Amino acid sequence: MRLGYFTMPVHPLHRNPTQTLREDREAIILADQLGFYDAFVGEHLTDQAENVTNSMLFLATLIHSTKTIKLGTGTTNLSQMHPVLVATQAAMMDHLAEGRFILGVSPGALPSDAEALDILSEDRNKMFAESIDVITAIWEREPPYNIDFPNNRFKVTTQKTLDWKIGTGIMAKPFQKPRPEIVGTVVAPFSKGVIAMGERDFHPLSANFLLPHWLPTHWKNYVEGKAKAGVKADVADWRVARTIFVADDDEIAASYGCHDMNSPYRFYYSQLQTKLTKGGRNVVFKESPEQPDEQLTPDFVLDRLVIHGTVNKVVDQLLAMREKIGDFGEIVYAGMDWVDEKLAKRSMTLMAEEVMPRVNAALKDSER
Repeated sequence: MRLGYFTMPVHPLHRNPTQTLREDREAIILADQLGFYDAFVGEHLTDQAENVTNSMLFLATLIHSTKTIKLGTGTTNLSQMHPVLVATQAAMMDHLAEGRFILGVSPGALPSDAEALDILSEDRNKMFAESIDVITAIWEREPPYNIDFPNNRFKVTTQKTLDWKIGTGIMAKPFQKPRPEIVGTVVAPFSKGVIAMGERDFHPLSANFLLPHWLPTHWKNYVEGKAKAGVKADVADWRVARTIFVADDDEIAASYGCHDMNSPYRFYYSQLQTKLTKGGRNVVFKESPEQPDEQLTPDFVLDRLVIHGTVNKVVDQLLAMREKIGDFGEIVYAGMDWVDEKLAKRSMTLMAEEVMPRVNAALKDSER
């Protein structure tokens, strides 16, 4: 099983963005040094807590500060940019990173972003589907382009201006052939979007803020989508993000990872729960859709979504979760604000150097 990293990121509103952006970079540089397979970074335009506004731009600053880790947008919000911009900028990013690039995509869920762009009343899921069709067509086709799908708002052509001699009207193809890996973050239980991912050979990343008993619904739908494409689903393609804190002491792990009022994990879930509840999407925190909202207390959410403890306890929890949800290819570690830099770095180090080797050894033993 691989180890990945994902950060939205989420920082307290009073923090200096220069400092938090520096810390977010340092976390990914550390992940690279520790052998993490990939790192995904989110983006929002109008969120003071989540102050990466362009994940591709942010990741570009890490190309020459890292050696092996794959750099993934987590996600590029396709309702917010014309697909020509995404296709050409992602192709350039892929060349700059010499193939260490993953294009993570989603519609873009933050209402204030949509309002700022005057698309609040638009069907952003439809915009997403239309955009991805155009992006992949740009990479697959040769100029002069004449991309005009039925009922798709995005029409792309360079037929009038193509000039082979001077190179105008031509869009770059990615470094990776035929294209970079495309990953979609999945939040909703029973998401139908995962079926479409399977059909298109995109790979799902199940969000860390989804109660674990919902996770098998993602895999089931992915398998269905792959079957529609006539292909068998590979568990290596499924990433499962979880919120994890590993410490050398159980009391520190419980305090920093959950119970202390200054815990970055408590702040993170306070932010997410408020946003998802306002957006009518708090079913991700529920044990059943009928569960009353008032039962979703901070402790209820933290107890079910934060895996914390010493190395052995975290190993046991991860193996127990895998036993319940089934096999998957990558556990994606969710990054938090550095309330305590030493504890944050120590957790990542223990996760990479102690937890994952023991998890993989246990999995190997179980296969014998």
